[in-house]
Amino acid sequence: MPIVAQSTETADWVSRFADEVIEESERRAPGEPVVVASGLSPSGPIHLGNLREVMTPHLVADEIRRRGRPVRHLISWDDYDRYRKVPAGIAGVDESWAEHIGKPLTSVPAPAGSAYPNWAEHFKAAMVAALAELGVEFDGISQTHQYTSGVYRAQILHAMRHRGDIDAILAQYRTKAKPAAQKQQKQQKPVDEAELEAAEGSGAADEDDGSTGSAGYFPYKPYCGNCEKDLTTVTSYDDDSTELTYTCTACAFSETVRLSEFNRGKLVWKVDWPMRWAYEGVIFEPSGVDHSSPGSSFQVGGQIVGIFDGKQPIGPMYAFVGISGMAKMSSSRGGVPTPGDALKIMEPQLLRWLYARRRPNQSFKIAFDQEIQRLYDEWDKLAGKVAGGTSQASSTGGGSALPGDVAAYTRAVGTASGELPKTAHPLPYRTLASVADITAGHQDQALRILSELDPADPLSSLDEARPRFDKAEAWINTHVPADQRTIVRDEPDTDLLKSLDEPSRQSVRLLLDGLAGHWSLDGLTHLVYGVPKVQAGFSADATPKELPPEIKTAQRTFFALLYHLLVGRDTGPRLPTLLLAVGQERVRTLLGD
Repeated sequence: MPIVAQSTETADWVSRFADEVIEESERRAPGEPVVVASGLSPSGPIHLGNLREVMTPHLVADEIRRRGRPVRHLISWDDYDRYRKVPAGIAGVDESWAEHIGKPLTSVPAPAGSAYPNWAEHFKAAMVAALAELGVEFDGISQTHQYTSGVYRAQILHAMRHRGDIDAILAQYRTKAKPAAQKQQKQQKPVDEAELEAAEGSGAADEDDGSTGSAGYFPYKPYCGNCEKDLTTVTSYDDDSTELTYTCTACAFSETVRLSEFNRGKLVWKVDWPMRWAYEGVIFEPSGVDHSSPGSSFQVGGQIVGIFDGKQPIGPMYAFVGISGMAKMSSSRGGVPTPGDALKIMEPQLLRWLYARRRPNQSFKIAFDQEIQRLYDEWDKLAGKVAGGTSQASSTGGGSALPGDVAAYTRAVGTASGELPKTAHPLPYRTLASVADITAGHQDQALRILSELDPADPLSSLDEARPRFDKAEAWINTHVPADQRTIVRDEPDTDLLKSLDEPSRQSVRLLLDGLAGHWSLDGLTHLVYGVPKVQAGFSADATPKELPPEIKTAQRTFFALLYHLLVGRDTGPRLPTLLLAVGQERVRTLLGD
């Protein structure tokens, strides 16, 4: 794979971050692998907003790898977080699951019918599969394993010894966080609960910070030895013996344990996150836009990390990712699109490109509606420019790709390890979708139509158009409403044919006369647009600049007539594709020939 330019004058945002991260890593840990990190909580479907938490450091890590430097991308699975609420819309899950609220995610049963041992593993598996398809290399860390095996024991005891220092830092924000948040709300557009939850990529933003009132401050929360829930309150702790006593408000259970031997609990989130930065030596980690507020986990963590002799990572705040035609995403709501959902209807390269071409602080939308066709057109146009060598400096004239666009394209089609699998014969997505719509699963018919699209470069096997054809077919079958699907007429609309005036009859005749000589995608495109021009006395090759505005109106009228005669509606798939799909003989029959 080509190496993206490293000059900060012409580099894309990924290269600029890579420059900064390498420089910072050499300052903090010279000679050691660069460490970048992401955090994901498998508390429900891990959605496309959360994917930005992974793609931002992945792209930076991949750029560092392209430069020949060792790098580790850590993904912390926050599977030891508490189960906070029952997500809506998950099959096999109802309000009875509320009995598990407060337990670690790895102690909650998986949804009914799952092949996985617990809730966390069920939702983690789907994300792992999607990341593999996207070419994301990472080292996964289960926080359940880290805590229950005692890996963090020294860090926990250290935090408890310095609980007064931690409490003092948190106290700076407890009294002023609310007014500051209110002030920020006035400055920014309203942010709803779904947005806040989507933005908090790891841990639980609304988890308490360890305050227990009269008993003092403790940054550690045990899971109850009886009911397994974290609805516990630490009532005493002795630094010398490490004896800790807690009571459970859920079941009234109480016990005293030695924290130096106890592994059933975790640091509260605002202490846990900076502890991990120090423990793992994280240099770069992005955070959600909510972290711009005073008292946020990232801001407070920047002070608490010093208690663990560490430093806060550098990294941008990332903006929200939306879905075209849908509200902001939240993993607590049913029907939330996940990376796996997106990969059913688009190739990995396109999904990678959507994250690579926008700076982290720029919001964008992922299309599950008709907009996906325009996105694919844009992607194919860029691919053509890069393949055609028109991707040099923009001063070469119109039609060239800017260096940043080329960089984003390069990052989309592959990684430092090589190119991602791709469609051998990438036909336009909108054409494939139309063919899939019309043929309704008949692959022999789909191949017949697709092989006639370009006589100079015919498709010999449907496999050549895969996986793009399969993605387009999945989009048609799952995201296009039934009343918008295309059903070709079985018989001619004789009443409509009889009612046509002479100009309409003439336009249909001109089309029929030209079918045989124009039977290709380009040929039929020229024909259907040319009929109204010829009827008006112009050449079929006349350009829009040479034609009066009325020609566009005549073309729309002609197209609507053809749609009514072929599919009984005034709109449908692109007419050239539709004509090829219907077949020349059937077209002649339906048009009254």
